[in-house]
Amino acid sequence: MTVSAVTPPPAMPKGFWIALAINALWINVSEVFRYFVFVMPQMRADFPELADVAPMTLGVFAIWGVWDTILVAAATVIPWFALERFGPTVRNAVLAGTGVWLTVFCLLWIGLYNMGLATLTVMAMALPLAWLEMAIAALIVRWSQRRYAGAAV
Repeated sequence: MTVSAVTPPPAMPKGFWIALAINALWINVSEVFRYFVFVMPQMRADFPELADVAPMTLGVFAIWGVWDTILVAAATVIPWFALERFGPTVRNAVLAGTGVWLTVFCLLWIGLYNMGLATLTVMAMALPLAWLEMAIAALIVRWSQRRYAGAAV
């Protein structure tokens, strides 16, 4: 009886790690900008009866760090595999970014709206900017995938 060796999966290429690093910077800057310039002021205007709505405390900041880590991973991994599977075209990158946006942001804001924790006004501000963020993140993945094609880690 022979035992076949399990082949480990190949390591992610250099382009993936570069896309991940660039997206970490891009998404964190975009998230902070959107939150402080649009979301927080609008949430405070929409919910004046709630004391300290949309706060920025150490606990909130820590949770936001977890959110951004998951978001950066999703915004890099999903487009990476989509572009490998369907081809690294601009169209496919935008579609992959749109898929991440629908899954993460639309689901989040629809849930918040459904629970009475968001208004259509804040959603009208947050969702287009979040879509742009995810589309650019997917285009960064496309650029890195093409730029570093075949490059080892």
